[in-house]
Amino acid sequence: MWPRLTSTDFRTMSKEGRKRAFRSCVAKGPVPGLLLYEKGVPIGWVAVSPRRDVIRFEMAKTSQREPELDPAKHYAITCFYVRTGHRKRGLMTDLAKAAIDYAKKKKATALDVCPIDTEKPLMWGEGFVGIESVFRALGFKEIARRSPRRPLMRLSFTDK
Repeated sequence: MWPRLTSTDFRTMSKEGRKRAFRSCVAKGPVPGLLLYEKGVPIGWVAVSPRRDVIRFEMAKTSQREPELDPAKHYAITCFYVRTGHRKRGLMTDLAKAAIDYAKKKKATALDVCPIDTEKPLMWGEGFVGIESVFRALGFKEIARRSPRRPLMRLSFTDK
């Protein structure tokens, strides 16, 4: 629920409240993300949805959208999770590719991400927003850099 709530709302909502809210998002649709399975076990997650559904991503200085873009047709990747024991296998790339395919199927005009760009090893938890090099390799272009380590990157589906 982190990207779907303002900072204040996230802090004031209990863990159980966030779980209920997330279940509601899933039931209401569209799906808030995609799961990656291996032998029937979920091992990875990518949060991908219309930008209008991720208020924190919409409002953040680093990822703020240009006002002329339609937040219903403009999607965002906001979070990754790969289960311990399955990391360092390139699964972020697999999850990102699945998110791209999903956004295209939903007729998104573009897909944004605000990953971390770093030359040093990441600290625990820093990579949950994605890694810049993964998205550059997938064809995302940097459209803004409002923070030294967090480029806003976009893959446009209408430029072809």
